[in-house]
Parts: sequence; C-alpha cells; structure tokens
Amino acid sequence: MDIDIRITTPGGPAALEVTASEVREPAAGEIRLRQQAIGVSFLDIYHRAGLYPLAAPGIPGVEGAGIVEAVGPGVEDLRVGERVVYAGAVGGYATTRCLPAWRAVRLPDDVPMEIAATSMLRGLTTHMLFHATCPVGAGSVLLVHAVAGGLGIILTRWAARIGARVIGTASTPQKAAAALANGADHVIVGRDADIAAEVMRLTGGAGVDLVIDGIGGAMLRTSLRCARPFGAVASIGWVAGGVPPVAIEELGLASLSKPSVMAYSADPARYVAAAETVIEAFRSGIVGDVGGRYPLGDAADAHRALEGGQTQGGLVLLP
Repeated sequence: MDIDIRITTPGGPAALEVTASEVREPAAGEIRLRQQAIGVSFLDIYHRAGLYPLAAPGIPGVEGAGIVEAVGPGVEDLRVGERVVYAGAVGGYATTRCLPAWRAVRLPDDVPMEIAATSMLRGLTTHMLFHATCPVGAGSVLLVHAVAGGLGIILTRWAARIGARVIGTASTPQKAAAALANGADHVIVGRDADIAAEVMRLTGGAGVDLVIDGIGGAMLRTSLRCARPFGAVASIGWVAGGVPPVAIEELGLASLSKPSVMAYSADPARYVAAAETVIEAFRSGIVGDVGGRYPLGDAADAHRALEGGQTQGGLVLLP
C-alpha cells in the first residue's frame, strides 16, 4: 500500500501520522517519482515542530531518490524508468510524489540511491556555504560544529578535497575519531570544552575564516569569538534552540549570515548548476554516510534518533 506521512498539528515525533495515499497524475511540467530512498534532516524536524509551518497537506521531507514513473505534459528531458535525485521540494515523506521536472537530477548508476537521498540537500548546502556564503579554497580554515553529523561529513570531505583545513566539534570521542577519519584536522571534544580558546590555540590566535554553526542557541556567541577579523559565521541550524538576540557590537569584525539552502535551491538555473556539481562530487567520494535505515512508516523513530543525538551520518527512510 502506498502511504505518506502527514502533520496535522505540529508537535513532537508523534505528530507524524501514517496515511494511505492515492497515486496522483503529474501536472504540466511535473514528473511522478516512485521513491526508493528519502533523506531525513533537521529541516524536517523544524517543519514537524511548526518552526517552519508546512502548507497543506503537511507532508514533510525535502530530498529523495527514485525512479521516474510518469511524466506530465511538456516534460521532454526525462523519461519513465530513469533514476533521479532531488532536493528542496517539500513533500518527500511519501511512497510516490509529484514534483517539478527541473528538480529531478539524473542519478548515475554508480551512485547508490540511499547515498544520494541522504547527501543531496547537504551537498547543496556545502555548495552554498563554500561558494555563496564565504569563498572557500586551498588554505582556508573552517570551524564545523557537529562535525560527525550528516552535513559535517560532507563539509569535511569537500573541504579536504580542495585543500581547506577543518577544525570540528563533537560530543564524544567516538564521533571525534570518525571525523578525523573523514579528513578533519582537529576535533574539539565534549559539550563543556572551551571551544573558542581551543580554536585560538590551534590557529595561533588568528581565528578561522568561516564558522559553520548548525547548533544555534548560546553556541552562536561562541562561534563569533572563533572567527578571524573579517571572517564569517554562518548560522544554519537551531539544534540547541533559537538564537537569542545578538547586539551588533558583539559581531566584532566578523560578518554573520543565516543562509538558507531552500532559498538557494529555489532558483532553477542555480539549482541545476549546483546539483550537477554536487553529483560530480558524489562520484568522487564526497558523500555522507548512511547512519540509519527506517521504514517510511517509522519516520517518528528516525526523528527521535536524530533529535536525541543518537546518530552518526545521515538517516534514510525506505518506502
């Protein structure tokens, strides 16, 4: 039976309701995708909790991979039976779904669907951070919070490939060891570590070029203390809660931004160009690890694991 997961009333994981679904015919410019793998991200949790409200029918999920099952009028570049991956289109927690054809990117046979589904949004986020937020290249120094998480893995592998240096933070020695194996240069371990002092020690007092802060809460003020003069801090997530007000004088000489991968991928031309780069990165080994597999109907369990900090790598839902 085809199903989807819906949110009627925002709340905790129990707000994710399993619902029987009907197969819909694609409209003009759309395809229908029979999904093989669906990525799980903190954005899905923000949608579920109501931080970012979802329009009806309230189906979360913004990335996945599968087989084109039908094409709507006017779609000429894709054919039934092709493997594709997408990101940035809400409605992913479903056995089948329709989406704009320009969102569907052909997936080479040598890239597994589970890997693509859990890496596409994070790959686009990395592209956004390294190209639009703060140019990153050989010799750049980054601080990546939660460096062993799904995004942290891709950020680290991409940075290592272009010759950038990564300082990471991790909650446990086990996660730190995994991050070092992925190419991180140094990992600061423990929730009580003096992160700013360690960063300054590791950089000889200079600070880092770019801080990527997916933690939020009080961490932002720490992140600002880690950036070099005229460096950048990107606030991209609120795992620890919303960011309290920050006075402009607290910025020091760093710039602060709140980049959005959903906004970045909303422009079709930019999305297609970035997605092609991301797919090539996948083929060269810059992908996330699959840290857990769940049946689509058990999406609530996946959310509990992700929120509880029990995961390492990306989580995938299997229809």
